[in-house]
Order: sequence, then structure tokens, then C-alpha cells
Amino acid sequence: MTVTAAKPAGPRLRADASRNRERIIVAAREAFVEFGADVPLDEIARRAGVGNATLYRNFPDRRELILHVTLSVLTNVVGHAEAAMAEEADTFQAVRRFALAAARERIGALCPLLSDHIDRCDPELAASRLRLTQVVTELVARAQRAGRLRPDVAVGDFVVVLTQLTRPLPGSGCLAMDGFVQRHLQIFLDGLEAPARSILDGRAVTLEDLKRHN
Repeated sequence: MTVTAAKPAGPRLRADASRNRERIIVAAREAFVEFGADVPLDEIARRAGVGNATLYRNFPDRRELILHVTLSVLTNVVGHAEAAMAEEADTFQAVRRFALAAARERIGALCPLLSDHIDRCDPELAASRLRLTQVVTELVARAQRAGRLRPDVAVGDFVVVLTQLTRPLPGSGCLAMDGFVQRHLQIFLDGLEAPARSILDGRAVTLEDLKRHN
């Protein structure tokens, strides 16, 4: 009788560990949105379908978990922007697609919620934020160069409104807001499209303006 040698378990274990880590990040993101940054880590482990030991093996403390949730969201949002620019022939459709995708990531709810719990000087975080700034700036600039997005707005305007519209109102559940967010984003995007139907008061808000107020 021929005996088949068992395959090494190493790669499987590494794949399982990677999947566990991803499940924890996804569960944490949803729990943070629903309950806030102080949600018990036991609840996150339960939602991820892993034991507490697995959670702590991957993320030794809450700050480490929050950092990696933030990095995950930023990476996803950058990916949405890059995909929209690469795949949409209409530059304004790329802006629309990106805005709706960023809303589904709940970026407006997560960023202010988590910003007080992480080191903003973390090099990996700084690199992710810089990359997001670059791709969103290019996304808006392409639509303006093509005459598809009104010229009297700047990237800061776009970022502020996108963040505000995807942030839940005080006293309301974030998960219950999803339907309203998509509807209100559509109204906002219709207002961005060129030719403009009105003249805006004041001046366009730049990213430098936003940095001065942070």
C-alpha cells in the first residue's frame, strides 16, 4: 500500500491566520461604527468568529486595532478612486462612483470616530493619507479638465461635503442612515456636475484650508 505524505501545514496556517486577521478588521470596523471606539474587544472577537486569544495575538491592544482598521479603510478608499479613474471613460462618472463607494466604506463615520485614538504621526498612516489626498485630487482635477465638474469648487469642498454627508446625525444610528446617505450624495453630486446652475458664495475650499483648521 502506498502511503501519501501529508502536505506541510505551514502555508495553510498562514492563510488561516491572514483570514482571521481580515475578519477581525472587518468586524471591528462595523462594531466601531455601530457602538463607538470603546466597544468591548470581546464583542469584536465574537463578531469575527474568533477567540479572544486570536484577536490579541493579532492586535495586542485597542490602539493597534484601531490603527489597522483606519489603514484598511484608507486603503479601500484609495482602491475605489484608482478603480474609478481606470475603468470609467466619463470623468464625472468616476467622481460619482468614487463618492458612493467611499460612503459605503462609512468613511465619514469612522474617520472622526477613530482619529482621537491613533497616532497621526504614524508613518504608515501618514503615507496612506498622502496617497488618498493624491488620488482624490487627481480624480477631481480630471473631471474639471474635461469640463465635467464645475470649476468653482476645489478638492477641499468635495472632501468636506463627502465627509459630512456620510457622518450620522447626533442621536441617530449610523446603520439606519445608509439609505439617506446614498440619496443625499446623489443630490450633492448633481450639484457638482458642470455646467453649474448657480454661482457659489465665497471661495473654493482647498486641502490646505482643511489642514489649517485641524
